Amino acid sequence: MDAEQARQVDSMLRRLGIPGVVAPVDPENPAGLWGVFDQADPEIREDATADALAAVAAAFPSSSPGPAPKKQSGPFRGFVYPPKKDED
Repeated sequence: MDAEQARQVDSMLRRLGIPGVVAPVDPENPAGLWGVFDQADPEIREDATADALAAVAAAFPSSSPGPAPKKQSGPFRGFVYPPKKDED
């Protein structure tokens, strides 16, 4: 991800309470790729991008996990208004 995407990911992680530090993969190149890490120290940090993505996915379950709902068959309730007669 780039720096702008990293900013959005960082914001999402904080809003959802998901732990992780979003930082450049290469601390010397902030214009390069970014990732999610377990801590800020580049010397001892470990990549946590996959865990963060899984936590975000779990926070937003699919809207249709099961089969599609059945279409309603049979009569519908409602009103039918007859057209107005033109009076000449």
